[in-house]
Parts: sequence; C-alpha cells; structure tokens
Amino acid sequence: MRLEEYADLARPSDRLILLLVLDGLGGLPLEPGGRTELESALTPNLDELAREAVLGLHEPVGAGITPGSGPGHLALFGYDPLTYRIGRGVLEALGVDFPLEAGDIAARGNFCTVDQAGVVVDRRAGRISTEEAERLADRLGGIEVPGARVFVRAVKEHRFLLVLRPERRSEGPDAADVADTDPGRRGAPPLDVAARSIEARSTATMVGEWVEAARESLAGEPAANMVLLRGFSRLPTWPRFPDIFGMRAFAAAAYPMYRGVARLVGMDAVAVGEEPEALAAALEGAAAEYDFVFLHFKPPDKAGEDGDFDRKVAVIEQADAIVPRLLEAGPDVVLVTGDHSTPALLRSHSWHPVPYLLWGGAARGRGARGFGEEECREACDGLRLGRDLMPLAVAAAGRLGKYGA
Repeated sequence: MRLEEYADLARPSDRLILLLVLDGLGGLPLEPGGRTELESALTPNLDELAREAVLGLHEPVGAGITPGSGPGHLALFGYDPLTYRIGRGVLEALGVDFPLEAGDIAARGNFCTVDQAGVVVDRRAGRISTEEAERLADRLGGIEVPGARVFVRAVKEHRFLLVLRPERRSEGPDAADVADTDPGRRGAPPLDVAARSIEARSTATMVGEWVEAARESLAGEPAANMVLLRGFSRLPTWPRFPDIFGMRAFAAAAYPMYRGVARLVGMDAVAVGEEPEALAAALEGAAAEYDFVFLHFKPPDKAGEDGDFDRKVAVIEQADAIVPRLLEAGPDVVLVTGDHSTPALLRSHSWHPVPYLLWGGAARGRGARGFGEEECREACDGLRLGRDLMPLAVAAAGRLGKYGA
C-alpha cells in the first residue's frame, strides 16, 4: 500500500503510541553460539513486556542492505527508504534548526584526523568536544567560495553541517548529486569531490574549493586537521506523518540528526540530555498533548561502533531501567526496536535483522521468555520490513479503519 493511502484509513483514538528506538540495537555474539549484546544484557522490564508482546525481526531497508541512520528511522516512521531518499545533510540542518531555503545544498561533515601522507587515521578526530567543533566551525564558516554563500555549524562532538547557498539556484533534482568524500574507513585518503550528474558539476566545483581551503585552515590542528563530507541533499516535499496517520507527533533526541529526520516528516522535536531519564521526562511532558511520541537513545550505537561489547550491554541495561517510568506515563501501545544493527564485533552498522517488541492495544504475543534476537527469531512468522512496523503499531492502537467494502 502506498504511504498516502493510510490517510484514508486513519481513525481518531485516545490511545497513545510510544516508539522507543535503541539506536543500533541489533548485535552479534563475539563467538559462535554465544549471546548478542541484547541477549547478554539484564533486561527484566523489557523481558516482562516481551511476555505479552508481539516479537519479531525487521530489515530496515531490505535483505543484505546495511542502512544508514536516516533510512533506518524513515522506515520506522512508515516511509519506504527506497522511495523516500534524503541525504544526511538536510537531516543535520533540520536537527540544528538551520533555516534551509529552497535551493540550499546541505552536507553532513566530520572533523577527522589525517597523517602526513593525507591518509585518514581517525574518521571522528578522537570525538573532539562540541566546544572544540564550534571553534573550528566558526573558522571554516569564514571561507568564501565564488558563486555561493557558505554556512558552517557545529552539530555535536566531531560532526558539523555545511550549507551552500548558490547565487544561481537550480530547480533541477540533481544539483546536490555530489559524491561523498568520506571513504568510510581508516587507512584511506579522503575521496575527491566529484559530481555524479552534469547538473551537479558547479556544486562539486564549489565544494572542492571549500574543501581545499578547509584543509589549509586546519593543517595545524592536533586532531581535527581535515574534513569528510557526505549526504549532500536539498529539502524534499514529502507527505507528513501527522497527515498520514492522523496523529499529533512528538520527538525527543539528544543528537540533532534524529530531531532532523523527525522534523522532516512533520513531528515536533526537542533536544534532551543523553541519559535515559531525560527521555522519560520528555514523554511525561508530552503524553497529554500528543498521540505519538518518538524517543531516541543513542548510546548502544556508539558503543557498537567503538567495538565495546560490554559497554553496549551496559547501556541497554540503562535503557531497560527506565521502562517502568515510561509505562507510568501512560502509553497504550509501545514499540521498542532499533533503526539498524551495530554489532560490536563489526564496529559498524550491519545488514543483520533488528529485534522488535510491540506491546499493548490489540497486540497479543506468545508468552516469550524475554527480549533478544533468538526469542524474536522463534516468535516471528518471518522477517518484516521496517516500514511495516508503524502501521502495525497504529493498528494495535485502533487507529486504522477497514480497507474497502
């Protein structure tokens, strides 16, 4: 079913839906036959929900595809990420409340560390502080390139936003079709700035001049001595989540990108602290005013990318500890899952299916022993696509009517 068609089925209800995303939740055992991070964690509260919940596994995009955070979250909101494509740049811009204009071209940036040969030795520049990134972003924002105004904003830690506002704006769809300069790994130099379409050639030229100037400006920095860019994009015109499902929607996240993807589809979004208790407080404040609340918890993904199995276990346990407080806020339907898997074994996002738990409303489970990959594998009738989970949650809340006569 096309996304817009759900609007014809949407029905009012007083049931509140909570989507709790434990970023990078899915994992792998360190040894064959062992337990994943989620299975190793002590999660009595999620296990209790699992006994009454529908469990399963979902593929955020499709079989064998490793998703980025943007596509993974769009899928959880009900959007097919193969149809609704957006680069990371727009999401970062919306996340930090940058006033994007039609024709602006945005890119997500990383401050990184390169050696004397120009090879990337740390894609995140040692995760420099946000304060340090602000200092460097102010400097790089002063770089001028012919044909466009340049804006640079610090985002969080090593992340920054680059926006080009061309003097001559193209209305065509491909002006932002510029390839990433991030090689995606250590041990390789930054990639050259390259246009992937004829229409993007002028954009690539401006970006290339800015990158060379940034390289010179950062040359003396001890850690953040180069930049990597990805996700070049412009604002799209998409159906809005509140119009599709007939729900007033709210989002709370510590990291700007996740607020950005929520705002992109029409949700109200606020910044919160990284600790789980901040998410519980956000739900308590929003429960009376909204029909749908999305809470984002980043630490499992960070621990997975750092290859720290034990820390990922510990932060999953921290998230489990706030589940009773979340339930006290009164959600009628709760969906707990991740936007992708980030196994500590691989130190990166992966294509492996992600466990999910759907509790409450008309959702009825099979008395599972707990919440983990193996339990979800045994409980489900087959893999689902990530985009199917939101309609299931909306249906469980009694918010979807009958299709056809």
